[in-house]
Amino acid sequence: MQMPITRVMVANRGEIARRVFATCRRLGIGTVAVYTDPDAQSPHITEADVRVRVASYLDVGELVSAARSSGADAVHPGYGFLSENACFARAVSDAGLAWIGPPSAAVESMGSKIEAKKMMAAAGVPVLAELDPTSVTREQLPVLVKASAGGGGRGMRVVTELAELPGQVAAARREAHSAFGDPTVFCERYLPRGRHIEVQVMADRHGTVWAVGERECSIQRRHQKIIEEAPSPLVQRIPGMRDRLFEAARLAATEIGYVGAGTVEFLADEQGDFYFLEMNTRLQVEHPVTELTTGLDLVELQLMVADGEPLPPEPPATAGHAIEARLYAEDPARGWSPQAGPIYHFEVPGVATEFGLLDRTGIRLDSGIVDGSVVSIHYDPMLAKVIAYAPARVRAAQLLADALTRTRLHGVGTNRDLLVNVLRHPAFLAGDTDTAFFDTHGLEALAAPRAGESQVRLAAVVAALAEAAGNRAAAAVLPSIPSGWRNVVSADQHKTFRAGDGTEHRVAYRFARAGVFLPDDAGVSLISAAPNEVVLAATVNGVEVATAFAVHRYDDQVYVDSPSGAVTLAAVPRFPEPDSAVAQGSLLAPMPGSVIRLGAGLGDPVAAEQPLVWLEAMKMEHTITAPADGVLTQLSVQVGQQVEVGTVLARVEPAVRDSTGPGKAPDMKDDR
Repeated sequence: MQMPITRVMVANRGEIARRVFATCRRLGIGTVAVYTDPDAQSPHITEADVRVRVASYLDVGELVSAARSSGADAVHPGYGFLSENACFARAVSDAGLAWIGPPSAAVESMGSKIEAKKMMAAAGVPVLAELDPTSVTREQLPVLVKASAGGGGRGMRVVTELAELPGQVAAARREAHSAFGDPTVFCERYLPRGRHIEVQVMADRHGTVWAVGERECSIQRRHQKIIEEAPSPLVQRIPGMRDRLFEAARLAATEIGYVGAGTVEFLADEQGDFYFLEMNTRLQVEHPVTELTTGLDLVELQLMVADGEPLPPEPPATAGHAIEARLYAEDPARGWSPQAGPIYHFEVPGVATEFGLLDRTGIRLDSGIVDGSVVSIHYDPMLAKVIAYAPARVRAAQLLADALTRTRLHGVGTNRDLLVNVLRHPAFLAGDTDTAFFDTHGLEALAAPRAGESQVRLAAVVAALAEAAGNRAAAAVLPSIPSGWRNVVSADQHKTFRAGDGTEHRVAYRFARAGVFLPDDAGVSLISAAPNEVVLAATVNGVEVATAFAVHRYDDQVYVDSPSGAVTLAAVPRFPEPDSAVAQGSLLAPMPGSVIRLGAGLGDPVAAEQPLVWLEAMKMEHTITAPADGVLTQLSVQVGQQVEVGTVLARVEPAVRDSTGPGKAPDMKDDR
């Protein structure tokens, strides 16, 4: 008789570790967390019964030793890292521990996308043909370069010009090797307007294979999903497509003797034809949307199957609609550059459950961060998943957009505004959600801040009045008298704040007997002001409408939150440091990272958009390009150097031109 699992080690970090711990805690199963030095303060550590420090989440031997020394009798791999590594699965089993996942042979068979596609084609599952990167022809373009061993968008490149293929293949290989330890890549035909549809499967050791439900994950950036939903709008629309998808998914799982939770991914067109992409032999990031529409706890089912228990003959029917949005620490408007730094405060209003199921309309939160967390450059920039469930799709989208709008997230920059803009876009609400969504509807518009000029201005007024209230409250003498108050009319006081686009807002205000006078903001009146809350009123169609604003300040950063959204401002000092200005033409690091390549040398002529510095952050490559034609007159970094946000990497100056010939480099000699 197989003994039940009593203590689970999660060989992972952040949100997925917390997710598995939540189910284990509910079932009375002990937990073990592993962590690296950058994660020493991660919340997943504090929620485990036992914690073990490791040097890397990718060291098989170290992780197996951690499990055995901590008293764990089972290992859950989560997603990413070694979750689809057959050697790790085999090592866990060889150590006498339960592997909460499929057999190592199944992991191995799907571990290479190249071999997996051949196997699925032989089994009768429709596939896109594999292309050898060295023999792609112009007629086969566009193609998608993919990492054979990876996922999550890493090691993937779309190539539309044959001349670009060698460079993109080389970059994909570097990225794949960094993320997965395997530089193997391949190409396949690229469908620019495909729909990414996947089927959740669950199989036990007794021959039962479930197709639990499908998800649509077509809203992607860099081939990585950011909004997922269940069921799929496309599948809902096309008669018979769900049955064909489920049959193909069950066939794929049965072909490799699958056991446990897995996902079979397909690329579909608008007519309902679909092609096998890959099988993820693990739990997916987006599994909550399936849980909310089926009432199943997929982690509990994983544990049950690992214990040898049988599944019921059929899965439950699905009901309602669920949509998940991934909150990333990144700037979509600047090439999706990841952000790093502290999380001062994180609060999603109206959350009905964390890591749990819902039986009515509501919001679920699966988060890897809490107040005080620090986002590092070492791992994926996903902070949290916010999931809405409702009887109908449009209601779920409205609910999720509102929850994200009201979320208080103070610290690193995020993709929150992009998510809200997508969720409220007419095309998304109509279910027109192919993988070219950002190209079709314009990334610039979708990534634009939700707060317009008037809302930012109002936030600056709020910030100024809150600061004045804070100064008065901290005063040692006569704290009840407003700052700047005089018996007779005096000059206005001023405070200046800088918005995210660089625009400065100078707020003038004066305290008088009748209240606060705002000479530059007619129609706005103050109801009350405290250091952390300001209530303003404005007259609309003859009716006074008051709004409460929450205000929090951390050093020079001010966060103003209201029901209509969030605005982040930087307080501008009255007397800036004389050397704080950055020279024109300077290229600044948009994120912390490591310099891995340089595209030019000091004194070289450069062209606009020419790559000059390559940074690696969070296992992804990011290219810094020349802002205009000119000459590289400053190069402040070298390969291998670690840089912080805002570090001056290089400087490009316009080439000197004279009447006798083309531009030349400025004189670089020392004039001292």
